[in-house]
This record gives sequence, C-alpha cells and structure tokens, in this order.
Amino acid sequence: MKIAITGATGTIGRELLASSDHSWSALSRDPERAGLDVPAHAWPDPKGAPPPLDALRGCDAVIHLLGETVAQRWTDEAMREIRDSRVLGTRNLVTALRELPEADRPSVLVSQSASGYYGPRGPDPVDEASPAGDDFLARVVVEWEAEAMAAAELGMRVALSRTGVVLSQSGGALEKMLPFFKLGIGGPVAGGRQYVPWVHLDDVVGALLFCATSSGVSGPVNVTAPEPATNSELSKALGRVLRRPAVLPVPALAVRTLYGSMATIVTTGVRAVPAALLMHGYTFRQPELETALRDATGRAGS
Repeated sequence: MKIAITGATGTIGRELLASSDHSWSALSRDPERAGLDVPAHAWPDPKGAPPPLDALRGCDAVIHLLGETVAQRWTDEAMREIRDSRVLGTRNLVTALRELPEADRPSVLVSQSASGYYGPRGPDPVDEASPAGDDFLARVVVEWEAEAMAAAELGMRVALSRTGVVLSQSGGALEKMLPFFKLGIGGPVAGGRQYVPWVHLDDVVGALLFCATSSGVSGPVNVTAPEPATNSELSKALGRVLRRPAVLPVPALAVRTLYGSMATIVTTGVRAVPAALLMHGYTFRQPELETALRDATGRAGS
C-alpha cells in the first residue's frame, strides 16, 4: 500500500516507518529538519490550513497521528493546544481529502485517538461500545473523533485507534516513571487500584497497520493489551524487571502537585479491552506485561 502519515516524527510514527515495507508519504511542519527517509511534504500550519493535496493524492490510506503531547502540565495554553492540534488538525486533513477527486482520494483513514475517550472508570472492563466520559480529555477525544468520522461521508473507511498507555524505550509514560524506579523510590500511585490500559509500542504499530489493511475494521478500535493491569501490578512488574523495590506508595496529592490537573491520567484509570481487534483476528505481539516491560526497558535478555 501507499500510505500518507502525519505525525511521522513522533515515537509511533518513526516506529511505523522503520518496521513496515509499505510505501510512505509523510506530512511534516518542516520536512528539511524532520530527518525522514521517506518523501515528505510540508504542512507548516496543521491548525490553520489543510495539507497540500499532492501529499495525499494517489495514496491508498492515511494514518493520522498528529497531536500535541498530553503528558505535560495542563496549563490553559497547553490544554488549548492539546485540543486544537487534534480537532483543527483533523478537520483540515479531512478538508483536503474532500477536495481531492474521488479517483485520487485514499480509501482509508486511520485516525489516532485515545483510551481517554472513556474518562475515569472503575474496575469493570470497557470496550468500544461503552459511552464517553465527561472530563477534559474525554471531551477532546469526542470532538477529535467526530472530525475524523466526517471522512466517512466521502465514502472512506475510517478507523479510530483509541490507544492506551504506550510502553516504549523512548517517550511516553514509561520514560517518566523509569528514573524513580531506577532509584528504588517507585511504587503504586494513589492506592494503585486504578487500571492502566497499557500497550507495547510493537502492538500500536501492528494495530495501526492492521486497521489500515483490514477491510472489515472501522469505527472505534481500542489499541490496548488484552489484559489491562492495575497501577499496583504495573509497578510491581516494573520493579521486578529493573530489580529494584517498588513498594513506596506515591500519594495522589504528590502527583497533582507535580503535574497539576494532568495527574488525573495517573490517579484514575480505565480497564479498556481490545474487543474489536480480537474480534477481527489481530494477534498481539506483546500480550504479557512483564515481557513487554522487559522489551521496552531494553532488558529482554535479563
């Protein structure tokens, strides 16, 4: 397939490009500085204008990953950027798709989304049929997905990849956790009973490509491991992998002091399960938590 990708310079985007033999076309704010090994087209202002049509013309699919990082302190400015980069960027992408002649238009849009759609939940499993939450991140995701689904009006197949907490060697939640655990001062956060919808980077890449190439996959798709873990279980597994104690409890107040309202992502949770992926026959590459953590921390052989 020929696939156009936005957000290609992020952790997920670079892994996609490195692990797939598809033909790629990237959209980047600054192609010259992006350092990509694939053809790249300039999209300097995703919030303000559609991308160039030539970046999309003749592609079979689009994988849309663009969005300001959520893992930062949520100031008013940061929250606005988190929302606008997703909602306006996706709106402008679909505008460009609409302007293409049907013969030149990709037939598939895989639009990144987030398990934050469901908001804070209790211990009961949550699948793609569950309703949206009503916190800041859930409201952003609802708007974000609505913009992506507008592509279905063009006759495109649209998949919304509601990705969980990604375990990888660079970036994401694990990168922020590792320094504390390596010092032996990591442990369960806010009681540790909240569920973490974790997923290894290998399966994020695998699921995105599965959504792009599988004709029966459309609508919301939870990109999470088959067995979510509680924060306590994740902490203990990471401690075993690093051979460090992981018993020091981290009070919710300490996390809120450090991260502000963004702390709700850590102090609350959702037991999201990948019902759609499993129903359509996706085979997980990293389904076991401890094995996934060993790989993500570079300790697979230890």
